[in-house]
Amino acid sequence: MVLMSAGRREGALFPSPARNFIKGDPVGTAGEARRDDADAAEELFKGVYPKLAGWVRRLVDDDDTAHEIASEAFVRLLGRWTRVDNPQSYLYMIATNLVRDHWRKTERERRAIRNVTAGAAADPVAYPLQDVDVRNLIASLPPRLRDPFLLHYYGGFGIREVATLLHRPEGTIKADLFAARAKLKTALGERDG
Repeated sequence: MVLMSAGRREGALFPSPARNFIKGDPVGTAGEARRDDADAAEELFKGVYPKLAGWVRRLVDDDDTAHEIASEAFVRLLGRWTRVDNPQSYLYMIATNLVRDHWRKTERERRAIRNVTAGAAADPVAYPLQDVDVRNLIASLPPRLRDPFLLHYYGGFGIREVATLLHRPEGTIKADLFAARAKLKTALGERDG
C-alpha cells in the first residue's frame, strides 16, 4: 500500500488531500474531531495491518495478493470511517469478502483452462509453464475470438450477456467461442505434439 504524507508528520496514514479534508474544518471542535479520527485511523493501521496481512496471507498463499487485499480493506474502511462502529471487525469482514472474490476469480481461471484443455490427452507429467503458455495462446487469438472467450470463460458471463456486451448476435458469439476453442486446441496439440 503506497502511503505518502504531505501532512504535519512524516509517515501519516492519509495523503495530503485526505488529511486536508479531515483537518480542514475552520471550526475548532469539528476540526479536532476529524484530527482525532485521523489519528485513530493511523493507530488502527499501525496496530492491525500486519496481523490482517498475515491472516490474509495464510488464506491466499501469496504475499503480494495478501498485501493488496489488506490495503484494499483499509481503503474501503477509510471511505466509511465515521459510519463504522467497530473498524477492526469491519476490516476483517471486508478482507474476508475480498479473499472470497480472489478465490472465485482463481477458480474461474482454472475452470477456463480446464475447459480449453479438456480435449487434449491427459499427460501425467506436469508442465509448470503450461499456465503461461495457455495465457500466451489466448492472447494470440484475434480480438474477435479472444473477447468473447475471456468474457465467457474467465468473466463467467453467459452467452446472452456476452452478446449484449459485444453488440453481436448470440449465434455469432457461439460460433466465435467454438472457433476460439478449436484454435486453442490445435495450438495446444501442435505445442505438445
